[in-house]
Amino acid sequence: MSDESSRPAVAISFECTPLRSVPRLDIPLDASPTYRARLERMQQAVARHGTRNTYYLTDGGCTFRFTNDPEVGWVRFRFEGTLLTDDTDSRTIGADLEIVLDQETCDWLTQPAVEWLRLATKHAVEVEFDRYIAAGDLSRALERLAREQAASDAAGGYLGMNL
Repeated sequence: MSDESSRPAVAISFECTPLRSVPRLDIPLDASPTYRARLERMQQAVARHGTRNTYYLTDGGCTFRFTNDPEVGWVRFRFEGTLLTDDTDSRTIGADLEIVLDQETCDWLTQPAVEWLRLATKHAVEVEFDRYIAAGDLSRALERLAREQAASDAAGGYLGMNL
């Protein structure tokens, strides 16, 4: 028997951008198609949900494991979108995520199961974001963004490449 018990049954990862920390969402003329598309999705998120108590999650992944074999019996979803918190940023109250099946090693997977797991991914991400808040990662991200904004303001609004 191997020591696979330390691997979680549901593994979730994401990058988080507090939307209130994004000073501008205009798209640079020389933006790559990938960057342009991401900014367009962020613009849509701001239009739909505003910037107060909203967080944009990117590069999200959620893997469910159904067997103890690391090669067989897992399903991975990719996600991106908006996560909403209460007025004090202390708990998640909802999510508006684009969730797509990325990879799977379950030859028994059916479409109804995929749809159910897509819904389970949304709920799992909401629970994980509460853990993210509790661990202090959200407050550290907000502090880092505040420091970067202060440095930008001190430099006359420009940072990087001596601009």
